[in-house]
Amino acid sequence: MKPATVAQLKKELKLRSSDELETLCLRLARFKKENKELLTYLLFESDNEEAYVRQVKEQISENLSEINTTSFYYVKKSIRKTLRETKKYIRYSNAKETEVELLLYFCEQLRDFEPSIKRNKTMVNLFERQIALIEKKIEGLHEDLQYDYTKELEELNL
Repeated sequence: MKPATVAQLKKELKLRSSDELETLCLRLARFKKENKELLTYLLFESDNEEAYVRQVKEQISENLSEINTTSFYYVKKSIRKTLRETKKYIRYSNAKETEVELLLYFCEQLRDFEPSIKRNKTMVNLFERQIALIEKKIEGLHEDLQYDYTKELEELNL
């Protein structure tokens, strides 16, 4: 089955009643956890972006504190998983400031992580890629925010 384009979906959704839309949304939420999480964000958390960012930061800290540090293999897997989850939460928000703030926080936590990631080339490369991504995203922000985030970024160097 070939999925419809976004334009086709938009056109079809305009033709549906509000009851049908509600049914479709609930059915969509049943099938995948990410759909349910996105719907939760849109309905309950999109109004207060600061609280959402604070909640995601707590989740990042919690995930990094629970990492099994007996083997660097587990450390790498867990850090990558945390980054994947962080990027998923960024996609939900779709706000540039939120993206920069969460990636900065992730890199900050990664820099201070014990055992140090400096001894592992893969983790250093991951860190540097995120820093490069942050630099690119900062360029698209307002000048005042650019200044603030650039200052934070300069403090992050390994």
